[in-house]
Amino acid sequence: MAVLLADGEQAALFLLSDGTLAAVGNIDPIGRAAVMSRGITGTGAANQPSPPRWESRCSPLSTVGASTTSHTHCRSTTSGWSMDSSRSEVAEPLAGFTVGVTAARRAEEFITLLERRGAAVVHAPAIRIVPLVDDVELQRVTAQLIDDPPDLVVVTTGIGFRGWIEAAHGWDVSDELTTALQSTRILARGPKARGAVRQAGLCEEWSPESESSVEVLERLLTEGVEQLRIAVQLHGAASEWEPDTDICEALARAGAHVIKVPVYRWEPPDDSRRIDQLVAMIINGDIDAVSFTSAPAVASLLERAKALGALECLVSALRTNVAVFCVGPVTATPLGRLGIDTRYPERYRLGALARLITSELPCLAQQYRAGGHRISVRAGSVEVDGQLKALPPAAMALLRRLLVAPGLVVSREELLAELPGGGGDTHAVETAMARLRSALAAPRVVQTVVKRGYRLAVDPA
Repeated sequence: MAVLLADGEQAALFLLSDGTLAAVGNIDPIGRAAVMSRGITGTGAANQPSPPRWESRCSPLSTVGASTTSHTHCRSTTSGWSMDSSRSEVAEPLAGFTVGVTAARRAEEFITLLERRGAAVVHAPAIRIVPLVDDVELQRVTAQLIDDPPDLVVVTTGIGFRGWIEAAHGWDVSDELTTALQSTRILARGPKARGAVRQAGLCEEWSPESESSVEVLERLLTEGVEQLRIAVQLHGAASEWEPDTDICEALARAGAHVIKVPVYRWEPPDDSRRIDQLVAMIINGDIDAVSFTSAPAVASLLERAKALGALECLVSALRTNVAVFCVGPVTATPLGRLGIDTRYPERYRLGALARLITSELPCLAQQYRAGGHRISVRAGSVEVDGQLKALPPAAMALLRRLLVAPGLVVSREELLAELPGGGGDTHAVETAMARLRSALAAPRVVQTVVKRGYRLAVDPA
């Protein structure tokens, strides 16, 4: 399977009857592709997203398709972006690694933290927050709570609570709202919500460290809520991927009078091309890790993959090939339900998440000793004896196939099937193999087995 994300080109995407994807588009037989130093994002026309190419049906990820980018050795030329395959010492902990960022809010801050550590970043905002500052219903509920403060307020998100206070400013009732909330009990769902409450000059009665809506609900039901008026700041919108975010129905069944505060909601991005490309890159191993800073972002990515008919392939890739980092356990919950391992920091902050990625991602890279050299493999590059090597896409495709079973012989015909563009001439394999050896500057890493094919020359243990 080969996928090519080419800059400035188009490909037709088709949903097949069996739920998989196929596309029509011309692919260079030796795997040339445009390269961007920050993947999908950036400035200028050269960095505008283009539809992903799915040259063949989505297949199991035991063998992955061709890499499409070299992320740490890109240079601008008069003809666009090209690959610089020269040697470079690995001076930054994330050099050669590609990290997907799905955040919509504070994305630039997070991207900068990763790029300073040497990572190449593919930014594909998975959600769009829709503020409701002009919403008549929110204004009506706010006036109701000012006139008759509730017994208890549940603050579910920091951004939502701050948005509520800002909307009240716009209606010139922020002081009145703050005064009303000072007279009631406040429960904050986690550190971010707690921080927003305190920023408004208020004080919460209790907050779980887990950021779990379920834990908030359990505490309220244990204490008893019958006949209580409880205002719940809504947590975006529930989905099949995060069904436990709405606690209102359970509180109502327990006898509470629930007042919903619809501060914000999230929607998929207006332009789905970036998220489509990210889905393709995850499935085809063109990315080392993907990060999530909210459960809605997780839900949006999963929902988009489902709409594309690629959900099974995406989940398989996230289980096996691509590391998943989340800002906290609540964000990780929808992924955990799908059997996807996630990592998150003890402190649920962007800085802590960036540090976690920096410390753990290099340890997750595949490590080998072959041909007398130490080899560490990333999604789009290889570190050889501590030196980072940028590989052409075709060369990376061959190396990935050899790594499926290190030390075993792979025929030229099998390797040909992995090349971008395919074709029927095994001479293309010889050409790509020569480029692989040249880029690695370690020709003994790959051994030619006469009349049979090639193998990774794994050193004896």
